[in-house]
Amino acid sequence: MGRSRSPRRERGSTAAVAAQVDGGLAELVPDRERARAWTLLIDGAPQSHVDLDDPAYLSFEYQRRIGHVIDLAAPAGKPVHAVHLGGGAFTLARYVAATRPRSTQQVVERDAALVALVRRELPLDANARIRVRSTDAREGLAKVPDGWADLVIADVFSGARTPAHLTSAEFLDEVRRALKPGAVFAANLADGPPLAHLRGQIATAAARFAELALVADPAVLRGRRFGNAVLVACDRPLPIAELTRRAASDPHPGRVEHGRALTDFTGGAAPVTDAAAVASPAPPPSVFR
Repeated sequence: MGRSRSPRRERGSTAAVAAQVDGGLAELVPDRERARAWTLLIDGAPQSHVDLDDPAYLSFEYQRRIGHVIDLAAPAGKPVHAVHLGGGAFTLARYVAATRPRSTQQVVERDAALVALVRRELPLDANARIRVRSTDAREGLAKVPDGWADLVIADVFSGARTPAHLTSAEFLDEVRRALKPGAVFAANLADGPPLAHLRGQIATAAARFAELALVADPAVLRGRRFGNAVLVACDRPLPIAELTRRAASDPHPGRVEHGRALTDFTGGAAPVTDAAAVASPAPPPSVFR
């Protein structure tokens, strides 16, 4: 791990912290509107936002959408077994711990230097049942016992792109193995015009799960700009009406696609296999300006 450019952050400090991690330059930038909230950036690209005083607060729109999925994955407040592929600042693991006390969670984050930085500067609640593994997401997933997880969340980016081996049907086979029957998989996907990656990911999930939904900004779905989309997959009916209501009421409203409309959206795209998988497209520079 590289040496921090700033002294260790003290409680109440508003100084940014920066350090070289395996994935590039990590920066923890204070949120001027929330006393103990921070944004994690890697090489200038925003990755996570954490409010240490209110871990149930989700600032990023895609994380709010995954938050809705977490809320609807089981009865309110019920503890769950959750696997997070991609750790960032552990925002979603903190959210589960805050909204579903006594949950047991595994976070798989390959960047050990980033894990060390976040643990030091934004420590996890000592009572949270969160285990962090510093290994590749697919390798870490393979260590999850069969049928253990109520929820698997994939939010893995390397250089702002999802690695190819986390986009295939074989990867989803590992996800299904780790899930309990009827449990939920959610993935943060990123794409822009002409949405070939997104269409392929939906087709791949449709080949492995009976029920799908996609939550995204309407402008992204229309191919007007690059952005995030949250894919939800399960083998039981999804709570589409409530997910739609929650997404529509967000500060940045999202649209939910499912059923025939989502099938039509794929445009006949074929499922992705390990042999043909490629990383998701890089975002245009303008995305982070």
